[in-house]
Amino acid sequence: NPLFRSHGRTWHLRLPWGWNTGQSGPLETNWRPNANELHNAEVESICKKYLELRYRLLPFNYTIAREARDTGLPMMRALWLHYPNDPQAVGLGSEYLWGRDLLVAPVVEKGANSRRVYLPEGDWFDWWTGERLPGRQWIERPEDLATMPIYVRAGAFIPLDPVRQYTDQPYDDDGESLGYLHGSDSKETWIHFKWQDAARKLTIEPGRQMKKWPGGTRVFDVEVADSAAKPKHVEFHGRRIEVFTQRLRADKD
Repeated sequence: NPLFRSHGRTWHLRLPWGWNTGQSGPLETNWRPNANELHNAEVESICKKYLELRYRLLPFNYTIAREARDTGLPMMRALWLHYPNDPQAVGLGSEYLWGRDLLVAPVVEKGANSRRVYLPEGDWFDWWTGERLPGRQWIERPEDLATMPIYVRAGAFIPLDPVRQYTDQPYDDDGESLGYLHGSDSKETWIHFKWQDAARKLTIEPGRQMKKWPGGTRVFDVEVADSAAKPKHVEFHGRRIEVFTQRLRADKD
């Protein structure tokens, strides 16, 4: 897994974007933290928070890794890649996109209690608070040691898993063979989500890349970031499907 570790020699510099969040970012150094620095309750709780986030993001990372294989787009992206006509985004090197939909603004200043963040075009949701913010603006975000600024692009779908303590199970293909290289992996699962904001309609479709539905049941927990935009109805493959509070079932039929 790609790592994201700071070059700081103090644990305050390494948190919250240092070694403990490393599983969700792209850079690695050979430096390791002093074990004694990590044995305190404050650091341990922050480490736990971001390691669990790493496991929850595995399906998202798996998806953008496949996108990287198919298109050549990197998993970590400079803002100018998707916002080439925005002078602020083009000249910005202190933030990055993780895939298309997550914007990350690492805190690198020791003792910082705020972080100036640029949000490009469109609306963005604060990962931690759910606050919706318009883009094309700079914001001053209050900071604490445990909170790394992460924003989700409005309209995006971020597939998440429950917290896991292991990584040895397949997610969207068989996880072992190279059949996907030749389009022969019958266990490969592509599912497209589309949200229509005005109609408050969520549509779920099997992807065109999939030769056939691999069978069985898929369970989705769909959380709408904007509480005012809860779906009126949900369609799967052209048919309305049952909604259990926010739990969606899609079976092979």
